[in-house]
Amino acid sequence: MATDTLSRLMRSSAAFPEDHTAMDAARAAVPTDTASGGDAEPEVRWRTLWLSDIHLGTRDCKAPQLLEFLRHCSADTIYLVGDIIDGWQLKKKGIYWPQAHNDVVQKLLRKARKGTRVVFVPGNHDEFARPYDGLHFGGIEVINQVRHVTADGRTLLIVHGDLFDSVVLYAKWLAHLGDAAYMFSLKLNRWLNQARLKLGLPYWSLSQYLKHKVKAAVNTISSFETLLSDEARRQQCDGVVCGHIHRAELRSEQQQIYANCGDWVESLTALVEDFDGRLKLLHWNAGLRVLAELAPQAAGQSAPQSVSVQAVTA
Repeated sequence: MATDTLSRLMRSSAAFPEDHTAMDAARAAVPTDTASGGDAEPEVRWRTLWLSDIHLGTRDCKAPQLLEFLRHCSADTIYLVGDIIDGWQLKKKGIYWPQAHNDVVQKLLRKARKGTRVVFVPGNHDEFARPYDGLHFGGIEVINQVRHVTADGRTLLIVHGDLFDSVVLYAKWLAHLGDAAYMFSLKLNRWLNQARLKLGLPYWSLSQYLKHKVKAAVNTISSFETLLSDEARRQQCDGVVCGHIHRAELRSEQQQIYANCGDWVESLTALVEDFDGRLKLLHWNAGLRVLAELAPQAAGQSAPQSVSVQAVTA
């Protein structure tokens, strides 16, 4: 039954033949009960949870850690903000779909069956799902762009963000080249951190270091964030929630919220909303740590009150 559901979830590859490996990977997945973590209630519950850039189907996806997070946490609504399945890598390298990746899919399907609203906003790596905008598969809604109203009345535009990336939009060959370079940096990162582990040193991200130090990368990220904030403002939203660039962030500037969920390749981050509308950026490492938060707006206020982000320690 679950295998049929997964097949239907990935049936969009019929419209995009080059992505057939993503469908094959889903069909090859064997349903198990390991994803459920039993019937114990999660320790933490939120009104809303946003996850992006999981990249199932790649060797650097941190599926075991994501499973721990999903067992620990629950939400009334879960938004999957693109690049959940990496169709690009499945096409290039063939099927890589270990049990933990299947378990993540099963866990999300199980949450949908139990009443959680799960919304999938496709990204460029899982663009094969975009033609199925408005359809439901296994209890999961596919919506290319959606708005979310927080408990305190703020409206957030939710998009993956690749359509505001000029490289992806106008030079897709360059985007694929950049993806190959990024995957190579992740491979170097694995070797480097194996050596650091033997020396008793903590994890260190080469690709994140390069993103923050290379001027062109910093400028590109800044332009991306500005474009998305401008689009949210144009659509009369109070802010935007996105992914795509693998850089987790939560801030409010010029009465606009900018939130990036980060990723589950390196950052291991998620965005959540409390039941009073408070937004928090979380990091998971065998436990939750709050990286940043924005307080709910005061009654009668039409825009976010704070222009800075409060960093706190869990």
